Amino acid sequence: MPKVGDIWESYRTSEFVLVIDGTESPGVTKVSGLSEGEIDTIEQPDGGSGRIIKIASAVIKYESLTIERNVDGSPEDQRFRLWFQQTFQLNQPTQGGSGVRKNGMIIKRHNGTPVLTFAFYNAWVKSSKFSDLEAGSNNLFKQTIVLEHEGLERVE
Repeated sequence: MPKVGDIWESYRTSEFVLVIDGTESPGVTKVSGLSEGEIDTIEQPDGGSGRIIKIASAVIKYESLTIERNVDGSPEDQRFRLWFQQTFQLNQPTQGGSGVRKNGMIIKRHNGTPVLTFAFYNAWVKSSKFSDLEAGSNNLFKQTIVLEHEGLERVE
């Protein structure tokens, strides 16, 4: 992070890129769910004293990643569509479920230079939906994809 005068300038949230299986995905406008995990808490009563002791459960849960992207007719539209179809195996006798998994990264940049990287592992498409269609509107047509994954961590 750059030092400006006596303060460290904070990074802005606007400059980032999503990479899935080594391929950058342009057109992504928002990524939410950047959580490094949460450990459940177990409340253990202290034998008749009325006190509750809190201990970690050792089970780590990760928040889903929500990807918002512009639908623009680019090859990216097809890549996300194929992943969705592979996951759900539309019009097939058996469903794919979480079998089609991919690894990825969200690279946070500051003035073009990568400053933070979040890697996620074994992600699959949980859901995909599109913007509402509205006559007379000038809103952009967007796709919102929810990814489940087995872990997200900051990497060097």
